Amino acid sequence: MKKVLQTLTLMTGISLAVSVQAAEWRYAMEEGLTDPQGIYAVKFKEEIEKNSNHTVKIYPVGALGESADAMEQALAGLIQFIDQSPGFTGAMIPEAEAFLVPYVQPTDPQVVRTFFKEGKAVNEMFHEIYREHGLELLSIFPEGEQVVTTMKEFRTPADLEGVKIRTMTSPLLLETYTAFGASPIAMAWGELIGALKTNMVDGQENPAIWIEAYGLDELAPVLTYTGHGQYTTAVMANADFYDSLSAEDKKLVQDAAAVAHDHILNEAVKMDETGLKIIKETNPNAKIVRLTEAERAVFKKRATAVEEKFIAKAGKRGAAIIEQMKKDIAEAEAKHN
Repeated sequence: MKKVLQTLTLMTGISLAVSVQAAEWRYAMEEGLTDPQGIYAVKFKEEIEKNSNHTVKIYPVGALGESADAMEQALAGLIQFIDQSPGFTGAMIPEAEAFLVPYVQPTDPQVVRTFFKEGKAVNEMFHEIYREHGLELLSIFPEGEQVVTTMKEFRTPADLEGVKIRTMTSPLLLETYTAFGASPIAMAWGELIGALKTNMVDGQENPAIWIEAYGLDELAPVLTYTGHGQYTTAVMANADFYDSLSAEDKKLVQDAAAVAHDHILNEAVKMDETGLKIIKETNPNAKIVRLTEAERAVFKKRATAVEEKFIAKAGKRGAAIIEQMKKDIAEAEAKHN
């Protein structure tokens, strides 16, 4: 820490020295600076530094180890802020896996924005839950619709039989792709490209912006829009750190999070569209498949088993969250229809 000395000159001519503590806050995330999490983090940093003497140091993906390593440091107070997907935090916070349950999130961009901006589930119900795990929840936002990339086209669960799909290290994602008919394999992000190249896995899921940025369409060129959800992430602060802040600094953090949240809700949609556009323009082997409503209905029916397993794990609170998410979708759709 450093001290910034401000001198206030009173009308009496007497100078009053006020000592203001300026801190460097550390912020870890799972992506690079130009990815959605990075865009949020940079905007958050800009707002903090513009409106205070504090600074924010951002640690991109891999800088502090794997996701589990970064979370350990966040809970220990070694870093103050962390952005991590429920796909990784779900083992610690079972209710967060609600965002992984298939077909309980919207896919229409306008509805998605309203759902994450105004929905009760996102903006009210999760704060107490994260608090119980030593985290102050600041934002939950989408990074884009999940797209499944495979070597061959699929339109039914039968088509996925024996297909090895990489998922994040979440038991619920394993349940999802098992229900969809595939043979899921959980692995860290850093292992994915090598696994695709060596045929250890046959496919994976990610938003178009990630698929394009890391050349996943070159390794598994069939991109299928199943409509089953958004890639969602959460920004958190260490709760003890947050509680130690002055009222002014708490407001500073909350205001910065609100500005960054609005910013990424706009930018993520643009990035998703850009990612798909680039793939179409640069990869002649890429095939874009959008399942029909009838085809999706088969996967939706199978997804009910995943929802039931989520509720069995997350209990009454998890069931209430799913119910509210469905209500929030309906209300958001009503606003845009």
